[in-house]
Amino acid sequence: MTRSRVEFANIQGHNLAGLLELPREGKPRAMALLAHCFTCGKDIAAASRIARALVKHGIG
Repeated sequence: MTRSRVEFANIQGHNLAGLLELPREGKPRAMALLAHCFTCGKDIAAASRIARALVKHGIG
């Protein structure tokens, strides 16, 4: 698995940050977007576990 930090500005100019996790080899067979709850952040353990499980199945 490869993990990259991504940042971009939304339409209102606020900076948003996330993590892009991809399979180490080959093209992902699909992509998934996980959005955390309002009071959580991108680093919550549940999101990391879900992302890792998806990557094991070839999903970025």
